[in-house]
Amino acid sequence: MRVFFIGFGQAGGKIVDMFIEQDKRSQTQSFRGIAVNTARTDLMGLKNIELKDRLLIGQTVVKGHGVGTDNVTGARVTADEIDSIINAIDSRGTHDIDAFVIVAGLGGGTGSGGSPVLARHLKRIYREPVYAIGILPAPEEGRLYSYNAARSLSTLVNEADNTFIFDNSAWKNEGESVKDAYSRLNDEIVRRFGVLFRAGEVGKAGVGEMVVDSSEIINTLRGGGISSVGYAISEKVNPRAKQQSKGLFAGLTRNKKEKSEQVLTGEDKSAKIIALVRRAMLGRLTLPCDYSTAERALVLLAGPPEEMDRKGVEKSKSWVEENIAGVEVRGGDYPVQSDYIAAVVVLATIGNAPRITELLETAKSTKEEVLKSKEKRTTMFDDGIEPLFE
Repeated sequence: MRVFFIGFGQAGGKIVDMFIEQDKRSQTQSFRGIAVNTARTDLMGLKNIELKDRLLIGQTVVKGHGVGTDNVTGARVTADEIDSIINAIDSRGTHDIDAFVIVAGLGGGTGSGGSPVLARHLKRIYREPVYAIGILPAPEEGRLYSYNAARSLSTLVNEADNTFIFDNSAWKNEGESVKDAYSRLNDEIVRRFGVLFRAGEVGKAGVGEMVVDSSEIINTLRGGGISSVGYAISEKVNPRAKQQSKGLFAGLTRNKKEKSEQVLTGEDKSAKIIALVRRAMLGRLTLPCDYSTAERALVLLAGPPEEMDRKGVEKSKSWVEENIAGVEVRGGDYPVQSDYIAAVVVLATIGNAPRITELLETAKSTKEEVLKSKEKRTTMFDDGIEPLFE
C-alpha cells in the first residue's frame, strides 16, 4: 500500500519522521510524507523529512512560536492556509498513492485543530481515502488536553474515512512520565502501522500465498468510525541462525516483558500463526476496547515466506470472525526478509471503547466548569464596570 503521510503538529511530525526512516531502511519506498506545524523549532528537530517538505503555517498569527493548546486557532490557521498545504502535498506527487494518512496528537493545538480541517479538504479534492491516526493524551497531561482531544476527535471521526486511535494512557508504564514515554510510544505506533500500511508491496521476499493489497485494507475501513489495532511478534524463527536484519521490524525494540510473553514452542506453522493472531487481538490494543463490537476485521501476517501457512491464516480469520460482531474478516500474508513473524489485527469500526466514553464525559464536565466560571466573572461586573479584558 502506498501511503502519503501528513504529520500535523509536534507529535504527528515526529511520528511521520519515523515512518519515513523506517521506509528508507526497508527499501520499499512505499511511504512519502510532509510535516505541518505552527512551531518552527518542532519542524527543525525532524531528521528524515526533507526541509522542503516541512511546512510552517500561521506565521502572521503566531510568528512561528506555535498555537500552544489553542486548537481553535489551530483550526483557523489551517483553514486560512489550506491552499499552501495542498500545494505542498501536490508537489510531492499523489498520482500513485492508495491513501492519505493524517497523524496528530489530539490534545494540543496545531494537530488537534488542524487535522479535521485538512481531512475535509483532502476528501473534497482527491478520490483516495483519508485516514487519521489520532493520539489520545493521558489523563495526567491535564484536563485541557482531554477537552481538546474530545472536541477534535468528535469532528475528526466525521471528516476522515476512518480514525485509528492510540491511547497514551494504555501504553504508559506505571510511574513513568508521559514525557519520558513519548519516544517509546511513538515506536509502538510506527511498528504496528508500518506493517499494516506496507502490506501488498512486493519486496525481495516475493509475493505471499494470500496477498493483502490496498483494496483489502480500504474495504475493511470503509465503515468509518474508530478503529483499533492489535500486534504481536514471535521469537526468532530460527534461533540458531546468525542474527540478521529484522527488515521491516529493524530498530523497533521490545521490552523484556513482551519477550517473555512471546516465546513460541515447537508447534507447527499453522498453530504458531493462530497463537500469534490470538495474542495480537487479545493483548494490548492501540485503543483498549470491547473487540466483540467490531464490525469488520483484517488479519495480516508478515514474516519469512517459508513460515507463512495458508491453513493458519484461514483458521485465524475464522477465529476472529467468531469473536467480533460483524462477519467481514479479511486476511493474508506479507513476505518480508526477517527472522521474525509479526501479526497485525485491525478491529474496524468499534462500537464500545470505555476510554472514549470517559474522555467525552471529562470534556463535558470541563465545558460546564468553564461556563460556570464565565458566568461568575460576568456577575462580578454587573455593577456596570466593564472588565479590562473580554
